[in-house]
Order: sequence, then structure tokens, then C-alpha cells
Amino acid sequence: MASKLFDKWDLSEVQITDPTFIEYVSLAPVVIPHSHGRQAQKQFGKKKVNIVERLVNKLMRGGTGEKTSGKVIRTMGRLQGKKFKVMKIVDDALDDIAKRTSKNPVQILINALQNSAPREDTTRVQYGGVSYQVAVDVSAERRLDMALRNVSLAAIMGAFDKKKTLSQALADEIVLAANGDISSYAIKKRDETERMARSAR
Repeated sequence: MASKLFDKWDLSEVQITDPTFIEYVSLAPVVIPHSHGRQAQKQFGKKKVNIVERLVNKLMRGGTGEKTSGKVIRTMGRLQGKKFKVMKIVDDALDDIAKRTSKNPVQILINALQNSAPREDTTRVQYGGVSYQVAVDVSAERRLDMALRNVSLAAIMGAFDKKKTLSQALADEIVLAANGDISSYAIKKRDETERMARSAR
């Protein structure tokens, strides 16, 4: 019998509908999403790391580090290095999502990442000393990275200096993004990135 994530969620029944994500989203059966950094030094090693562990890793950050939505958030390293603490937060968030939706919460997470991953972005190129913004397609790996980053950032901003816990903020963001709700921060960032790319074409 395959291992269940946190002894609760069966990853074998999770469906990935975006064909570009199939190679990069790992749904390998694990109980505890912790690979001890075995893939860290390998090229494209991230694609072998379980998707829930990648979300955990993104949450272990010291805030936004730059002005996002008009403010800079510094969490003073509250979660940096505290992987088991963050795993408990993600576990609570998945429980919350399961209660709200009555579905496998990992499936809801995958839907949220597929919905919030931008397809176009801009990059700066120089011609004769003059810089231009040029629209470019985004690779599947970077799309997934951007979606994970925006979902985790939304959770940190949603819980910072508020009564809402980080697990509640994470559950809220994942459910909103999975539904394609415009009030989701990750969906807003996707639309903003694609809009800037369209204007740079």
C-alpha cells in the first residue's frame, strides 16, 4: 500500500491537468515531506522534490524582502530553518482545505498552482546601450516556481500582524487560487505579469 502524505492524503489519486507541469510536479508517495536536501546540488533536482515539500521550503523565508503591495514585511527569521514547524502549519492548512471543500487538499493545491502560474513574463534586453522590456514565454519549471512563491507570499502577508494564523491564511489563498478568484494574491500577480508582457510585445 502506498504511503499517504501525513498519513492522511493519498497522492496517487491527484490529477495534473496542465501537461507542462507533469514532468515538474513530484507526487511521489511520502509520509513526511522532507528529503533532507538530497537534490539541492543536482541540476533540475527540484523536480524530484515532493510538491508539498517545495511549498514548505518556500514558506521558510524572512518575509517579502522588498516592497510588495505597498509594504515591506520582515518576519525576523521566525520560520527560517524551522522545517518541522512549517510542516505542521502546512498540515493544518491541508486539514482546513479538506474541511471546506470535502476534496483531497493536495488536488486543490495543484489546481491553485496551475491557475496562478503565468505563461508570459518580461525580460530586459540591451541594444546599443538602450534597455528594452521584451515579452518572453515562461518555462514550466519557472512557472511552477513563481506560482509557489506567490502562494507562500500571499499566506505570509495574509497572516502578518493579523489575528489570522499562517495556516488559515495559506488555506484561504490556496482555495481562492484553485477557484480562480480574482481576490487571490497569486491570481492578481499572474494577471499583472501577463499584462506587462502583453504591453511589451
